Amino acid sequence: MAKPLLILASQSPRRRDILSMTQLPFETLAVETAESLDPAASVEENVTRLAYEKAVAASVLIESREPRHTIILAADTVVAKGRQMLGKPVGFDEAFAMLKSLQNRTHRVSTGFVLLSRRKNHTECVTTSVEFEPMSDGEIERYLHAQKPYDKAGSYGIQDPLMACHVRRLEGCYYNVVGLPLSAVCKALKGFL
Repeated sequence: MAKPLLILASQSPRRRDILSMTQLPFETLAVETAESLDPAASVEENVTRLAYEKAVAASVLIESREPRHTIILAADTVVAKGRQMLGKPVGFDEAFAMLKSLQNRTHRVSTGFVLLSRRKNHTECVTTSVEFEPMSDGEIERYLHAQKPYDKAGSYGIQDPLMACHVRRLEGCYYNVVGLPLSAVCKALKGFL
């Protein structure tokens, strides 16, 4: 029997790089979904719902063109401080306000991921706590001008050189903060492969 085809339903180069660490062959597929957060739902409910919507959108796209058994992996990440969810910023001002609000406090980064195949599916949410060293307004501006993190939840990439200098503490999976909780994904994939 042929091995199943693993498809990463994401445009994120960070998720692609993280998944490639498994050394499993996979293909990527860009999907467009409305990434709207529901303020009445929990962070965990939001990220797993958004990941599931991406997985379903990908399955619809490949259903007719891919005869092999496929496993779709989709994920979504949100930064939360308290009950407030921070998605991707609209521009510089919103990104600045987000980063300013994350200073001198611990925030959570939650990634929901879904594995979807014709035979079964798996949904999980992984959360990591992050605390920054305080950044001055000038340091925040310098980071935003250098990295332009407008495609990142919470307005930052923990792996970015200027941001990495300000991470005081991290509790949980580092790769989860980058965008894909690698160990949890690998563990869940064993049930599909």
